[in-house]
Amino acid sequence: MKASYLKYILDFKRPSGTSRGVLVQKETWFIVLENEGKKGIGECGLLRGLSVDDRPDYEDHLRWACDNIHLGETLLWKALIAFPSIQFGLEMAFQSLASENPFVLFSSAFTDGQKSIPINGLVWMGNKEFMKQQIEAKLSEGFHCIKLKIGAIDFDTELELLRLIRQNFPPEIIEIRVDANGAFDSKTALYKLNQLTGFQIHSIEQPIQKNNTDTMSELCKLSPIPIALDEELIGVFSLEEKEQLLQKIQPQYIILKPSFVGGFRGTKEWILLANKYNIGWWITSALESNIGLNAIAQWTFLQENPMPQGLGTGALYTNNFDSPLQVSNGQLWYNPLLPWDFDMDTIRS
Repeated sequence: MKASYLKYILDFKRPSGTSRGVLVQKETWFIVLENEGKKGIGECGLLRGLSVDDRPDYEDHLRWACDNIHLGETLLWKALIAFPSIQFGLEMAFQSLASENPFVLFSSAFTDGQKSIPINGLVWMGNKEFMKQQIEAKLSEGFHCIKLKIGAIDFDTELELLRLIRQNFPPEIIEIRVDANGAFDSKTALYKLNQLTGFQIHSIEQPIQKNNTDTMSELCKLSPIPIALDEELIGVFSLEEKEQLLQKIQPQYIILKPSFVGGFRGTKEWILLANKYNIGWWITSALESNIGLNAIAQWTFLQENPMPQGLGTGALYTNNFDSPLQVSNGQLWYNPLLPWDFDMDTIRS
C-alpha cells in the first residue's frame, strides 16, 4: 500500500463572517491510498484558528502517517490522538479504499438516492441587509430549520432579525437555532439569553468561550434556551475526559464535527456518552469540501438521528468538486446518477 497527501485551497464564493473574523479561503488536505490498482481518498478537514491540531508540525504528522501507513488504521488512529482531522482523513481513506466505489463509503438508502437527511440552512454573519437576504433565501429554498450565526454585529440588530422571522414564521413552520461561537461575555451571557427567550429558539451553540466550565455549567442550569456545546468539545481526547466534561456542564445538546473530534470513532464515543446522560446531539460538517461532506453525510445517515443535521456547506466554494450531493427543500440527497468530478492529477497541478 502507498499513501500520499496534498494540500488544497478552497475559495469562498463570497467572504463568510463568523465571530472570529471573515473567511475568504479554507485550507484542506487530502490523503490518497493506493493498493493493487485501487485508490482511496480521505479529507483532513483542518480549520485554521479553531482546530486543536492547527499546529506548526501538522504537515510533519501528515507525512509521518503516510510514511507509516503499513501500521494500519487502528494503530495510526491511536498514535494521532492529538490530530483529529488526520484521524478522520485516514478513516475516510481506508474506508474509501475498501469500498467498491471510492465515493460510496457506506452503502444505504441514502447513497441509493431513496432517502434524504434533513439539514439546517446556514445564515452567515454580516450586516443586517445581508443577513436578511440570506434568511429570505433559505426560507424560499424550503428549509424548515435555519441556523443564524450571531455575535459579530450589534446584538439589538440581531434581535430585530429574529423578530422579523418570528413575525412571519411561527416555530411550527421554522425552527431557529443560533450559534454564538463563544461571542458572549461571561458576565452578560445570561442577560442576553433571557432577551432571546421570546423568539422560541430551539437552542444556542456555545454562548461563551470554551474552558469556562464553571460558568457554562451554571448557564446550562439557568438559561431559558437549551445550550449546545460545540467548541467546548475540541481537544477533549480520552473517553474519561469526555465523560467528566458532560457530567460537569450537563448541556442540553452537543454538536459533533468529525474533523474536530477524532473522526467516526471519536464521534461515536461522544454519541454513546450523550445517550447515557440523556443529552441530545446532532452532527455537522466543518467547512470540508464535498469529499469530506460526502463521508460525513453517509455515516450520519446510518446514525438514524431525525433532527436536522448541519450538512449543507457544499455550495460555499467556487472550486469545490462536483458531486452527487444535492440540497432540495431543506434535505440533503445523494443522486447516484450524477458523477463525481475529482481528478487527483488535476488538483495536484
